[in-house]
Amino acid sequence: MKQTTNSITTLGELKKSGYQSRSVKEEIRANLIRHIEAGTQPFDGIIGYEDTVIPDTERALLSRHNILFLGLRGQAKTRMARQMTNLLDEYIPVIAGSEINDDPFQPISRYARDLIAQHGDETPIHWVHRAERYGEKLATPDVSVADLIGDIDPIKAANLRLNFADEQVIHYGIIPRSNRGIFVINEIPDLQARIQVALFNILEEGDIQIRGFKLRMPLDILFVFTANPEDYTNRGSIVTPLKDRIESQILTHYPKSIETSLAITEQEASVKQEQLDRVSISDLVKRIIEQVAFEARNNEYVDKKSGVSARLTISAFENAISAAELRALVNKEKQTQVWVSDLLGIIPSLTGKIELVYEGEQEGPFQVAMNLLDKSIRSVFIQYFPNPETLKKRRSTGKESMKEVENPYKSIIRWFDAGNQLDLFFQSRDNDKIQKLYAVDGLHAMVKKHFPKINEKEAGLLMEFVLHGLSAYSLISKKIIENKIEFKDLIGSMVNLGSGAYREEDFDGEDFT
Repeated sequence: MKQTTNSITTLGELKKSGYQSRSVKEEIRANLIRHIEAGTQPFDGIIGYEDTVIPDTERALLSRHNILFLGLRGQAKTRMARQMTNLLDEYIPVIAGSEINDDPFQPISRYARDLIAQHGDETPIHWVHRAERYGEKLATPDVSVADLIGDIDPIKAANLRLNFADEQVIHYGIIPRSNRGIFVINEIPDLQARIQVALFNILEEGDIQIRGFKLRMPLDILFVFTANPEDYTNRGSIVTPLKDRIESQILTHYPKSIETSLAITEQEASVKQEQLDRVSISDLVKRIIEQVAFEARNNEYVDKKSGVSARLTISAFENAISAAELRALVNKEKQTQVWVSDLLGIIPSLTGKIELVYEGEQEGPFQVAMNLLDKSIRSVFIQYFPNPETLKKRRSTGKESMKEVENPYKSIIRWFDAGNQLDLFFQSRDNDKIQKLYAVDGLHAMVKKHFPKINEKEAGLLMEFVLHGLSAYSLISKKIIENKIEFKDLIGSMVNLGSGAYREEDFDGEDFT
């Protein structure tokens, strides 16, 4: 029943309207059924969960269950909970002045019962919007029963001249104030066991206990909890009675495909229109950024229990745009694109969002991040150009004809083997970088062979990408020295390694020309 804040103002008017109150779980169930029948989606903007988490959540809500979302960080657990407010009625009536959203037909607080006894049908009614019916608390070890449930307020007792045995002296915590709504506790294992037991009493018995003051209060709340599997071993656990009372445990997950990850980043990244007007970013660069997260989740140096949040690629995307924007501002260019070399600007987004195991700590966050970026380039490279590893294997077998195993990168590698070197400065203007790339024998011809319809800037990006790809496959060397990337032949670079320079560590030393 849709109402406005002005349509009904007293209990008597509410009775005459025929309004019927229902529990919050019944309310959510009924509204979810309407969404399903209408073919609309209440969980808007949740990408990648269409066939997994969302159906599990819908089944739980239809069953009127309290829910535990179990998954690693950055898996939209809290976002799922927050969007459940879309399933609440737009407005519900409450007793005016009630701290706990008392149902006018089923009041549970002393204040509401006394007010109705005093005013009867003239009891004032207030309408609460669904946005106000959501409570959330991040669990930390210092959270107390007073924070969640409430405490005795001595100042209120003194002002009202009441003794501490009177219900009116209670100052309600965040859970009672979320009555007739949704309450979320994030990272539930971080709560002390005695606090979790207090929650169990609310869920199971419908009563609250504050400093020995026991009060029967059947709160009407949909509880949603979130937890990271890591918490069960590293920081705490959910006490068995509480976990048993949470009827549905739903497992969340990271994006299962690059396309899903791309869509999430596109939706969530905060990029200003003025940046997009100045900087273009290709699908190639976007895929390299997304691939970094996939590489990190399977990397031996990264703690898999901690997970790699989707926020990593979102931040990396924003930094990549800003790296290109900064270069364009310095060079006073009105238009530019994100080059592969600009992706060095995403390293701060990586080092702060990956938890390393001991071996990774020894390697160092910067070095691990650089290796992840190179592995990403290596993985994406074979989606655009021939796989150098496949060509190596064919040559080693000696079964294919020379035409079949002809190395498409031969001219490029020979140019570097002849002693030539290419320096790409980070702050180069686009045209200057393109002209330098043209100097490498066979580089432009190879790119145009595979992508004949591309324009000059797209060709420039792909030419640079080929050099980074050949470096990732240890066919040429790459060093990052101060303000530039230096591409050289592999053997010469191994003989003359400079101190303080980043280099590929995976050289196989094969003469593949």
